[in-house]
Amino acid sequence: MKALQIIESAYRCTIEEQDDPSVWICQAMKGAGADVDILLRGNAVNYAVSGQDSSGLVFGDKPQTQPPQLDQDLLRAIEKGIMVYLVADDLKSRGIPEGKMIDGVIQITYQDLPGLFSNYEQIWHW
Repeated sequence: MKALQIIESAYRCTIEEQDDPSVWICQAMKGAGADVDILLRGNAVNYAVSGQDSSGLVFGDKPQTQPPQLDQDLLRAIEKGIMVYLVADDLKSRGIPEGKMIDGVIQITYQDLPGLFSNYEQIWHW
């Protein structure tokens, strides 16, 4: 089964955990032999911004002791052979310069989505 994981809802659970569960599960599935790729769209395009630093995040007197490093999580996913796509239109609408992206992310447009979707047997939307 070849599956595309669309991640649109950004920073899900990252207050309580050190990573995004949808990125983590893709890596775990790949490690178990699944053929999975990731598409970032909407607010989740922020995940691919290089050099994010959320250290120092504190809620009242409770510090986040293991802050997320989503750019690094995506780089590890790419190293494992997971294709990571990103909707460039969403970058532009959020004012994020293309030069701020981590290496290895493939930028596509909304017009490219039907062609991308046709390459997968299943599409999961987070």
